[in-house]
Amino acid sequence: MSGSLGRAAAALLRWGRGGLWGPGVRAAGSGGGGGGSAEQLDTLVKKDKVVVFLKGTPEQPQCGFSNAVVQILRLHGVSDYAAYNVLDDPQLRQGIKDYSNWPTIPQVYLNGEFVGGCDILLQMHQNGDLVEELKKLGIRSALLDETKDQDSK
Repeated sequence: MSGSLGRAAAALLRWGRGGLWGPGVRAAGSGGGGGGSAEQLDTLVKKDKVVVFLKGTPEQPQCGFSNAVVQILRLHGVSDYAAYNVLDDPQLRQGIKDYSNWPTIPQVYLNGEFVGGCDILLQMHQNGDLVEELKKLGIRSALLDETKDQDSK
C-alpha cells in the first residue's frame, strides 16, 4: 500500500490547482474582526472533526502548500470539513500561528488537536498514518476502497 500512497502523493504535487469538491466542504468565514483570540480559535478548531486554516479556499487555494493539503484530503475522500481562509483576516492569520505555536499556514486540526502543516500531512499520507487517524474520527479513507479495488483485479 505504501507504494500506491507514494505514487499518489507524487501525483498530488504535480497536479497543481483545482479539483472538484463534493457538497460537504465548508469554506467558513473568519467571523469578522477579532478572529484571532485564543478562545475563538479554540472554539473553531473543536467545532468540526477536520479543520483546516489555509490561504484561499478549498475551491481556490492561494498557495501550493494549501493546495497540497486540500488535494490530500480530497484523495482520502474527506469532504466534510471546515476551511478558514486566513487571507480574509490578518488577526486570524496571526492568531492561529500563536494558538498552535506553528509559524506557517496551512494548519490542520483533527478532532480539535493540531496535526501540523502540509509537510506533516503529506508524511502522514505517505506512511499510512492519515488513514488511521481518519479512522479514529469515523472517516473511512477513500484510498482503502481504491486499494481493495486494485487488489481484486
